[in-house]
Formats: sequence, C-alpha cells, structure tokens
Amino acid sequence: MSTRLTTGGRLVDRSSDIRFTFNGKTFRGHEGDTLASALLANDQMLVGRSFKYHRPRGMVASGAEEPNALVNLGRDNRHEPNQRATTTELFNGLQATSQNHWPSLDYDIGALNGLFGRFLTAGFYYKMFIHPRPFWKHLYEPFIRQSAGLGRAPDPETRDPDTYEHFHAFVDVVVIGGGVAGLQAAKAAADSGAKVLVLEQTAHWGGRAPVDGGSIDGMTPGEWVRKTVEALEGMENVTLRIRSMGAGVYDHGYLLGYERLTDHAPFMKGPRHRLWRIRAKQIVTATGAIERPLSFAGNDIPGVMLASAMRDYLVNYGVVAGQKTVVVTNNDDAYRTAIALIQAGLQVPAVIDARQMGGGALMEEAKSLGIRVETGRAIAKVKGGKRVTGVAICAMAGGGAMLEEIKCDAVAMSGGWSPVVHLWSHCGGKLTWDEEHAFFRPDPERAPTSHDGLPFVTVTGSANGEMDLKSVLEGADRAGKTSGKAAGGKPRRFAPPKGESAEEAPLRPVWLMPENAWDDLRMKSWLDYQNDVKVSDVQLAAREGYESVEHTKRYTTLGMATDQGKLSNINGLATLSASLGEEIPQVGTTTFRPPYTPISMGAIAGEARGEIFQPIRKTPMHAWHEKHGAAWEPVGHWRRPYCYPQQGESKHDAVHREVLATRESLGLLDASTLGKIIVKGPDAGRILDMLYTNMMSTLKPGRCRYGLMCTENGFLTDDGVVARIDEDTFLCHTTTGGADRIHAHMEEWLQTEWWDWNVYTANVTEQFAQVAVVGPNARKLLEKLGGMDVGKDMLPFMAWADGTLAGFPVRVYRISFSGELSYEIAVPANLGRAFWDRVVEAGKEWNITPYGTEALHVMRAEKGFIMIGDETDGTVIPQDLGLHWAISKKKEDYLGKRAQTRNHMADPNRWQLVGLETVDGSVLPDGAYSVAPGRNANGQRNTQGRVTSTYHSPTLGKGIAMGLVHNGPDRMGEIIPFIRDDGETVVEARIVSPVFFDPEGEKQNV
Repeated sequence: MSTRLTTGGRLVDRSSDIRFTFNGKTFRGHEGDTLASALLANDQMLVGRSFKYHRPRGMVASGAEEPNALVNLGRDNRHEPNQRATTTELFNGLQATSQNHWPSLDYDIGALNGLFGRFLTAGFYYKMFIHPRPFWKHLYEPFIRQSAGLGRAPDPETRDPDTYEHFHAFVDVVVIGGGVAGLQAAKAAADSGAKVLVLEQTAHWGGRAPVDGGSIDGMTPGEWVRKTVEALEGMENVTLRIRSMGAGVYDHGYLLGYERLTDHAPFMKGPRHRLWRIRAKQIVTATGAIERPLSFAGNDIPGVMLASAMRDYLVNYGVVAGQKTVVVTNNDDAYRTAIALIQAGLQVPAVIDARQMGGGALMEEAKSLGIRVETGRAIAKVKGGKRVTGVAICAMAGGGAMLEEIKCDAVAMSGGWSPVVHLWSHCGGKLTWDEEHAFFRPDPERAPTSHDGLPFVTVTGSANGEMDLKSVLEGADRAGKTSGKAAGGKPRRFAPPKGESAEEAPLRPVWLMPENAWDDLRMKSWLDYQNDVKVSDVQLAAREGYESVEHTKRYTTLGMATDQGKLSNINGLATLSASLGEEIPQVGTTTFRPPYTPISMGAIAGEARGEIFQPIRKTPMHAWHEKHGAAWEPVGHWRRPYCYPQQGESKHDAVHREVLATRESLGLLDASTLGKIIVKGPDAGRILDMLYTNMMSTLKPGRCRYGLMCTENGFLTDDGVVARIDEDTFLCHTTTGGADRIHAHMEEWLQTEWWDWNVYTANVTEQFAQVAVVGPNARKLLEKLGGMDVGKDMLPFMAWADGTLAGFPVRVYRISFSGELSYEIAVPANLGRAFWDRVVEAGKEWNITPYGTEALHVMRAEKGFIMIGDETDGTVIPQDLGLHWAISKKKEDYLGKRAQTRNHMADPNRWQLVGLETVDGSVLPDGAYSVAPGRNANGQRNTQGRVTSTYHSPTLGKGIAMGLVHNGPDRMGEIIPFIRDDGETVVEARIVSPVFFDPEGEKQNV
C-alpha cells in the first residue's frame, strides 16, 4: 500500500521512477527521495530492531539525528553497514537490508530478550560478567561477542573500489549550515569582501524554513532561499558546497569538512568522498536545532515520530506515516504539523498538549480547522506492536489513570528543541541553560578564542537559541557582518531581511508523561532508542551512585549509540537531574566530540592506499642509485642504498669492497636523508640547551658540535651534529628516521612548556641534498672541483663554511661518521643530482666508490661510534654508552637530567658499552646474550650483557662488535660467553675498547 499523497513533495520529481530493494523486495521511489521517505511511501514502517531487546523500530526522525533506521547498503565490495536511511539519497539499483535480527526483520528470535528485561537493566553486564571463574567466561563471552555491534562488517578480503581525496582550503569565513541563517550570514560576510565558504550537509538549501512556513521580505522562505542562493552563486568570493558536513572545529580556526560527492549517484566518475582541511579566520555555525522526543510508555513503537520529521516527510516528499495522526506536544511548533496534515486531507484525531493553558496563535489556527485540542493532557501509553494502533490519554498531572483511548496509526511528538551546539563545543565554547526554552545554548561570554585571544567562532540562528524568523535573520546578518569585519572585510550597511512567523506561546518543560510516572519503574518510556535505554535505567543509575552525567552515560550506554545522543541526551540529563534532585545546569552535559556524524574510513585515509599508503621518500640522487644497481634498504619512509653489488658480487662482497675503497682512497655517500631542522630566534640557544645534554648556546658561528637528545625520562632518543649559522640560527642534524619525530618533539615542548620563548623551528630535510665525500683523497677531490679553500687551517674538523664548488652553491661541513677525512656537502635539492654527477666524474682518478648504509655502519662501528636504534632501545641513557663527555656539567637543567639521577639510572651496576672481539675471529650473532652463572627465579639463565652491533670488519679482517655488558669498562680483557639463537651454542668474546680503528683520530683530523 502506498502512503504517498497524490500531490505535494517539493523535493521529489514525480515523473521519475526509481527502483530499489529492501531486504530483497523491490520498491519504487522518485528522484529526490531519501531511502527513508521511499520506504515510508511504500508503507514499510518497520525498518530495524533495537540493540539490546530487539524491539521493532521505525523512522523517528528525518535527518542525521535518526537512531533507528540504520541499514546495510550495497553488496560485495560496496557493502557498508549502519547507513542512515534518512540521509541516504535514493538512486536506481540501491540495495538495502535491515540489521540486528535473525532470522528475519518481522520475526526476530532476539525479541525474546524483552521477556528478560527485568534482569537486563542498566549495568547488568558489570554485575554479571565480573566473576573470574572459567564457567562464566565460557558461558558469556561467546554470546557477547556474537551479539556485539550493529550491522555486518565488510569482508576484509574485498577492496573498496571507490576513491577518496583530501582538499585543503584557506578562506576568511566559513559558514556551516545552509538554512536561512547560514545563507544570510554568508551573504553579509561576502558583501564585506571576505572570502566565504558555505557548507550544507544535505542536498538542499534552506533548512527547515521552507517546511515550517512564514515569510521573508514578503516572499515564502523557499522563494527567498532560491534568490539568495542565486546571488551567492554569482559572487566570485563565495564557494557553496552541498552534501558537505562541518565535522569538527579545532583550535585557531582549523576545521574539518566532509563532502559526499557521489553517494547519491554511484555511476558518476571521480572520488566518492572528500575530506576538507580548512583554515579560516572566522567560523560561523548555523547548524540549526534538533527536536526532542517526549518520554511516555510505548514511545518507540513504529509510527511514533518527531512532529518536525512527520512535517518534513509530508512537505518535502509528499509522504505520510499514517492516515490518522495524534499529535502530542509541550510547545506550539507541533501545531504546524497538525495543520499541515489537515491541509493535506489527513486526519488528526487530537492534539494532546501537556500545557494546562495550551498554546498561542498556532493552536487557535488548529482549532479553527476543526482539530480537537486537549490541554493539560498526556499520553499514558501507545498501543501497538510493530506499528501504532492507538493511544491512551490521561491527565498530565494526577494519578495517570487512562481517560480515553484514541484510535490512530501514527503519533507525532514534540518535546521542544535543542540547539546544535556540537561544533561550538568542539573547540572549547561553553554553554548556558536557557530556562525559558529549556535548552542549552552557546554562552557568548565564554567563546572559543584563537592565539590572539579573540573569538573565532560565532553561532547564529536556532543553533544560538533564536527560534523565530525575525530574530534568526537579524542574528545571522549580525554574525555575518561581525565575522566579515573580524576577517579583514568592510561590512556594508544593508538592513537584514524581514522575517515573519507565528508568535509562539511558552513551552512547558516535560521530561516524562504523565508527570507522576517517575515512581513507576516498570513503565517502558524510552530515552535512547537504539541502545534501549529507558527512563528507569537512568533512575537506577542515580540510585546506585552514578551522579556524574559522564558516569551515567557509560553505565546506561545513554547517548553512546551511532546518533551520539542527538535525540536522547537532554532528556537523559533532565531525568538524571530529577532523580538527583538537582537543577539541570548543575548536572551539566556530556562532552561533545568530533566528528558531528560519522566519517567514512576511506575519507580519512584519502589517497593513502595501495602503493601510496605510505609514500616512499626519495633523495634527488635516487634514480642514479637505481641505475647503478643499488640494493635498497628501508630507513623510516626513505629508501637508502644498502650497497651497490657489481657483477657477480654478493652483498657481503660489495660491502667489503666499499669499505676498503673508502678507507684506502675515496668513498661517496648520499646523506640527504639525514634530518635537518632550523632553530631560529633570540632564544634558539636557550631551547637547544634544554633539548640537548650538552651546551649549545656557547657554540660559535661557523662551528659544529655533536649532541645527544634525551626524553624527559632520561633515555637517549637521538643524536646528531648541530651547526651554528649565526647568533640566532642553528641547524640541527638528526638521524634519518628521526627528523619528523624530533621536529614534533621540539614543537611539543615549544608550544606547551616554553611557549613564551622567542624561537621558531622548521624541518628543511628535503630542501637540501647532502653528499659525503670520504677518504684520504677527499680533500684532493674538493680542491679539484675548485671554488673554496677546504684546507685544514681554513676548514678544521667540526667547522663549516659556505662557498662554491665547481660552480655549485654549497655549505661544507667538516664532520665524519667514518673516522676518515670527510666532508659533508649540502646543496639545494634541485641541484643535488647535478652536483653528485659532477663529483662522480671528478673522482674517477681516485677510483671514487659510492657506498651504502651497511658500509657506513661497518666504518662507524670500527670507530666505536654509536647508532641510535642499535646501541639504544628506549632503556639506554648516555652514561651507559660512555658518553659522559657529551653531558654538560655547567647547565642547571636539560630534558632528562633529573630522571638520570634516579637510583636505578645512577646505579653503577648498569650494563655499559664495550667492544667485543670473538676469540676465534668469527662474527657474533646480532642481539646475542652473554650468559652468567646461575639461573633466575623463572629458571632462566642469568645474563650479563648483549650484543648491540656486530659486523665483519674488512679493515681489520675479523669480527667486531659492540655491546652492553654488566660493569663492562671495568672488565677489559675478560673473556665472556655468548649464546647463539639455538640457545645452546656458545661463542667466546673478549671485552675490549669499542674503538677498534684509529683510536687517536689521526685520520679524521688530517
């Protein structure tokens, strides 16, 4: 049976015919329908089952606040669970199935849970599932796991065929909401010259005004909306986006937007969803208000719907939920629904108004149309199972005895309105309780402020508690002009549009019907429809000591469903306040967290999927390495050459050749991946003194210093060479994998602890290519290139200089990680490959040999230089590595200093760094442990050390290693046993100095 009227439906094209399926049955709808309106048009009232009791559920709302009509959409690799039928636009071939039932929607065995409702009250899972006995675990856990969740998760083996993208936007003013308030605010801001972006989450402009009626400048709201949108579309400084939600507002004008591009037309090419990353000087939220349900027995039966939603379906889609609708309300707005239903030729047996004196002009209009109005009355109970069959009414005050039963097939309820304050609250905006209207609204005295201390978010329209057209438009105009001016525009002195709407009488706050039903704990009056939270559940939570609204939320699961309490939270906290005997403002609200409605995982990932899930970072010389046969090694997000095997060579042979060629003549290394962070400002030296263990503020311009960086817990986290560029500028080198992490570490401390220090940081790692020219002939090569003096006197060890080499602008650092004469030469990244080619060509007379990371590691180990990640594992402090010399005794403090004085850290019995040589010349296994006599309490062998780095040294012709050994420096010459991976084979090694090669440093200082 069709419940689509023969006329009406301003959003649907009746000439179109769209076919879709629900639970395998084919239905028809029109272009412009939502899935919800199309299901209602086909009299599909039952659309799902609730989570706990599996009660029948129908549509209760018409927008993003819908808690019931959640469906599975699509199939195979396009299957998606928990999609709201109310916001899903209809398209040809749409496939939907209902959720949370077995074996069918009409006959669900899970409904038996309702028979045990008295045992499944709030918190029953805390009370029943705490027993540690295996009996309980085996009995409950399989059942809970089977029952958990809504919908069916997509098959993890299938790949999403759609694409997604991220988009960055920088504007002066963002207006969130495309109702009349948002449109007027956008127009006023745009008239000031500001660059404006308008986001509207639905597919249509105008919000509720075209449905609710009234007039604007003598026009219908719909006509005014059309003209205003046309005007905005004609302005070059305005961007309009429909199907775009303001997902979250963050500090300093950062906003996330979520745009659904092709959900309504999956055949279209292009990305499906787009995540907007927006920076705005000012944000205006015109997000409207959400109508609240009323709590009375049976208020969850399919056919009980918000009065505003029933009006939406009627006016927008020409669809009705029933032929006979009883309206129950505590305010005037619901009379609009009663009037609209009568004007559409439908029956309204009665309007049940909880107010003793009734309403104003709208009530009188309803009476003039012959509608029966009962004031001071309430619904005692809704009759029906899978759909409404009638209502029993009673006095709002009194014993709750039934006065009359009225036959009907739908109930329209209205408990007042709640401003959508979510975005305002995301960024710290505070709320105030409006006693007159019984809702929380934004408190302008406690607005979110940016770094300059000025407000950057403005709320307008019904989201700000303005509930009539006149005040909505005046407030929106004011908000637009104020935001435009704050963003640097010049507001024009245009008068706001004149809005007219029926004057409304005050509402009566009603949180339960009838008002004395608080004592009837058996009455099934529902707050959270999806999670089956009743009024009595909140009362029970209060009795059991859950007085905080946040605790009650978690104990009862109130507001934890997919709608995140958009319908239930205010009613729930009012119920809690009544149970505690406190005022609603004292009870407070739960925390509003982004996103406003769910965002797809695809949109969050954007283009980061497949091969570009984690993009590979490449140096300017990457193609050269690839052409010359590099064997690649992943280092963080980078790919670095491990070695360059030649014809017939193994990797081991290649490393052997590269080390000897570098030691004997000339080697070349691509060091571009090393982190490069500029620290600049009058307090640059001050912050580096805190970040590094040694003193950096005393470093002279033109000089370099090796530094260690610890966490606040005292553990070594990074090392590198710091160069002082000028009095206010330092360049900090970090490990390859540490650049982003260390830059974030610097910024965290700078922004949270030392925010008033005058210093700035910038990660310039990819701005420069860096080439290490290493070996006895390194200086000769640079002299051949010509352009600057790189002699020992002009450029001594641990100095740097700017100049030119072979016509390239360069910065040359006289530093070494190999123990050889070495220069690290930085050039702009765009010149990196050309400079590399020039060096390779010029170095041929010395048999220049490019070497990779393994040769680098071997040479540094021969010199006893530590490697972050090898000699460190998150538990090592500098003192363990014999790096006392890199810890300043002059500084009062640095990150980690106090932690290193703890008893455990200062314990002289800690494992410390030593060199290790096997007695037989073999190579120790990496990570091997040295065993000690005896066994621990677990029966395991005692250990006294472990290997941190181990290599075959081509220079020395034997195996060398470094390791951490108990009291190692005091045990030089002692032979200790190490066990191999099999746990049995023992390898003996002698404790020696970790510096195996050129202990005096003569080669690097030549």
